[in-house]
Parts: sequence; structure tokens; C-alpha cells
Amino acid sequence: MKILANDGLNQSGVDALQQNGFEVITNKVPQENLINYINENQVAVLLVRSATQVTKEVIDECPSIKIIGRGGVGMDNIEVDYAKSKGISVINTPAASSGSVAELVFSHLFSGVRFLQDSNRKMPVSGNTEFAKLKKNYEKGMELRGKTIGIVGIGRIGQEVAKIAFGLGMNVKAADAFIENVEIKLDFPNNQSVVIPIKTEPLENVLNESDFVTLHVPAQKNGALLGKEEFAKMKDGVAVVNCARGGVIDEEALMEALDSGKVSFAGLDVFVNEPTPSAKVLSHSKISLTPHIGAATEEAQDRIGTELAAQISAILK
Repeated sequence: MKILANDGLNQSGVDALQQNGFEVITNKVPQENLINYINENQVAVLLVRSATQVTKEVIDECPSIKIIGRGGVGMDNIEVDYAKSKGISVINTPAASSGSVAELVFSHLFSGVRFLQDSNRKMPVSGNTEFAKLKKNYEKGMELRGKTIGIVGIGRIGQEVAKIAFGLGMNVKAADAFIENVEIKLDFPNNQSVVIPIKTEPLENVLNESDFVTLHVPAQKNGALLGKEEFAKMKDGVAVVNCARGGVIDEEALMEALDSGKVSFAGLDVFVNEPTPSAKVLSHSKISLTPHIGAATEEAQDRIGTELAAQISAILK
């Protein structure tokens, strides 16, 4: 039985599937050739990440598909309900990459509070001629300790963000349309642990009172979650991080807020119009940038691969 991992699969996942008797194909098939390739090879399982689009046409034209799998959390590139209505199993790995995404959030935060996104551009160009000037430009950094982070979406990833924030000595506020209370367990050496409860608050409260705002929500059906109105409610000098989905933040409104100083910096791992983000966004000196790599750690990809393999084997065996 053939499995097409069209957006790649970690070797641990390939090995686990092969051990269970599956043939794993890791060729990258262009979207326009996907239907023909699946039919010619009688592919039973289609595995994707965020690049490949599993449309209604793919589902209708590929009767051999029994399982569609997403290596990661969000499945907005898959017609999930339609696939299920056709008797196709749809699976993902929601917990595998939570810690990796949370660490990337803090990579952006640490970068922004010490101006690394700008200094890493300027130092190679003029560090040997304008060292004192650059030092002056970046001397007003700040610490995360003691500041308030607002987590919008306190699901698996949001809770991992909260763990790191508590460990850094930050105050944590959370907003979530579906979750009222969570308990964050911090584990320490010698089998010690501390449980910290979080009661979620209205989004407006979180935006009003946070020094940093990080988003962990699905793609929005009714436009951006953060736009001009929401930025106006935030503290002056707030910072914003989006490692969730492109379009969750109105990028034009973000540009205006950055240029006015309302927002001190932003960290973006996801963008509108991926994989061709706005040149204006990419060139802004107050934005720390990564190319949608939240789950791109060796550890997360190992977990994703083995979890997908276990689910596929359980369904088909």
C-alpha cells in the first residue's frame, strides 16, 4: 500500500511506516500533477504539511485515497468535512509541535526586545565604521521578566507558551473563545512540579493590559483577529507575535501601527499570500521574520512522523 508524503516526512516516520509494510514516496509532486500521480500510483494515503492543497477536486478525482494526513496542527489546506463525507479518514498531529512553536515565539520576543532583527542587518554593513552609532541605537533594550504576555488562544501551543513565560518570571493573561480555565504544570528536576491556574479573560482586557501579545488561533473566516481597532486598544509600545496563521493579523494595520510607534516590534512566522509575502513586510526594520518554521525542529518532526505512522497503521491494519 502506497503512501505519498508530498511535503516531506521525517526519516523516523518513513522507517516506522516501512516497518509496517507500507511503501513511502517522498517525491514532491507539483499541485497541478497531483491527481494524475495519485491515480497512476494508486496512492492510499496522502500526507501533507501546509504547502499541498487537498481540494474537493483532488478528493473526487482520486478514489484510491483512504487517509489524508496533516503533519502538524492546522488543516485549512484540506477540505476536511468534505473528505470525511466521502468516507476518507483525516488525521493530524496536534500535540507534536506545540513546544517547538512556543520556543519560536520566544525567539521572536528575545530578538525584538534587543533589536536583533535590525542589528543583524546593520552590523555586517556598517558595524566596522559606525559601531558607536549602532550601539547607541540599540542601547534601550528591555527584559521580558516582570512584563505581561497576553496569549490569545490557550490551547496546546498557548499553554506551552505560558509555561515558558512563567519560567521567565512573566505575568500571563489569556483570552480564548472556547476555554474558560486551564492549569499549567511546570516540571522541575527531582520530580518537583508546580501547577498554576489560568482563568481566561475577554480579549479586550488582554489587549489592554499586555506588554506582548501572541496569537495561537486558527485561520479566521471573518477577516483578521487583530486590525486597526484592536491595535488602538493596546498599550503604546506593545509587541505582537504571530506564529499561528497568515491573515490573523491585518498586515496593513500592523505596518501603520509599527510606523506610528504604537507597536514597538512584531515577530512573524506566517504571512498573508504565502509563499510570496509582501515586500513591505519583509523589509520592515521592526519585524523579526521567519519563513513558517514553527514546527521545523528535528524533535518535532520526529514526533510528527512517528505519530502519523501510528495513526495510519491503526486505521489500515
